[in-house]
Amino acid sequence: MKPPPLALPLLLLFLISQCPKLASAAASCHPDDEAGLLGFKSAVTADPSGILASWKPGTDCCAWGGVTCLSGGRVTSIWVSGQLDRPAAYLSGTISPSLSKLQDLGGIYLMDLRNISGPFPDLLFRLPKLQYLYIENNKLSGQLPAAIGKLAGLEALSLEGNEFTGPIPGSISELTRLTQLKLGGNSLSGAIPGGIGRLKNLTGLSLERNRLTGPVPDYLGSLSDLRVLRLSHNKLSGVIPATISGLAPTLAYLELGHNALTGQIPDFLAKFRQLDTLDLSSNKFHGVVPKSFANLTKIFNLDLSRNLLVDPFPELYVKGIESLDLSHNRFKLGQIPSWVTSSPIIYSLKLANCGIKMRMEDWKPKQTYFYDYIDLSENQISGSPVGLLNQTEFLVGFGASGNKLRFDMGALRIPKTLKQLDVSRNLVYGKVPEAVSSLESLNVSYNHLCGKIPDAAKKFAATAFVGNDCLCGPPLGPCKG
Repeated sequence: MKPPPLALPLLLLFLISQCPKLASAAASCHPDDEAGLLGFKSAVTADPSGILASWKPGTDCCAWGGVTCLSGGRVTSIWVSGQLDRPAAYLSGTISPSLSKLQDLGGIYLMDLRNISGPFPDLLFRLPKLQYLYIENNKLSGQLPAAIGKLAGLEALSLEGNEFTGPIPGSISELTRLTQLKLGGNSLSGAIPGGIGRLKNLTGLSLERNRLTGPVPDYLGSLSDLRVLRLSHNKLSGVIPATISGLAPTLAYLELGHNALTGQIPDFLAKFRQLDTLDLSSNKFHGVVPKSFANLTKIFNLDLSRNLLVDPFPELYVKGIESLDLSHNRFKLGQIPSWVTSSPIIYSLKLANCGIKMRMEDWKPKQTYFYDYIDLSENQISGSPVGLLNQTEFLVGFGASGNKLRFDMGALRIPKTLKQLDVSRNLVYGKVPEAVSSLESLNVSYNHLCGKIPDAAKKFAATAFVGNDCLCGPPLGPCKG
């Protein structure tokens, strides 16, 4: 039976009024997903900044903060992150096994939450669609499971910044879809397993800041798509294998610093034309830096500090190096290299104990505006840095201890950005200015300073001021008269 004519508009109005409700019902997430997420929240014991405040029962969990639904109302990813620079932006607790209810989950991102603890979550083995796993900067501990290779669908695995111990399981070789493997910042030990050589799709391998031993593996050179290789801060030994040269066409980041590597810096590194960052610091490399390093025209960050390297250092033809550290080798550079002086964008320059003999005023860098760190300590530099430092706008740290600098401390402008100043063991005179109170660390010891230490500088230890001609007042002894 047809409805009466006047009833048609009423029917349409009713249907229109129900559209938002119908749309909302269609978008709401699956009951299992809601239960799984609320179970995760229930295992969180502290959430001082309200990261999970929007996770409320009876509301559409697809609209909760950090939750994404892309597959018929099923949750496909969770992104829950803190902020390391905000003390209250963290979570405490464990990872509830209830997350295994989220059967369409493809991505888990639990980042920078700091206090999430417990072992490697077994629930991950019950998520058949998991592709991306990032649990970074938390407190997960224990050993990585021997069965980790069963997570065969993973394309990215990051467990950086946790407290895992023991070896990297050999079954990791079964994760052949991986493009990213990041296990840095744990306490993993043993050798780097040979099975990583089977992960031919890797573009990034980060194993830094662990306790790994043995050599840099030969097979790494066969990972032809690798752009990032980070193995620094381990206990690796031996030489850089020649097979690494196979990475020359693609590698942009090669970080091997803080190990026990030996031998000479290999000439083949000059073939890495795409190299952005090369860190070989704090090893036992000896001999000269290859002349062929002149070919590294794209390099932005070069750290060869704390080795046994000797002159001559090659002339580089970089278009604009951003960070350079050659400190604490056996160089006798004499001058700050001209290619450094002419760089238009350099931020950090560290040439401590590099045999530099020059007047500070004779160094005229192309730009000083963007410098944030300068360390020229333990050289034979004379003159005054006042002209240089008074031109900087973003300087965070200046170190020039153990030189022959002679200048009036009161003439030094201390920019608001400056946090670290060390001009100890020089010939500095005058008074300590009030402005040093804005610094986080200060050392003006063993100079020729005089007068009362500003009250606001009492926060520094006495060792920051000892060995001057006539400084007085806290934290030193009282002033006379």
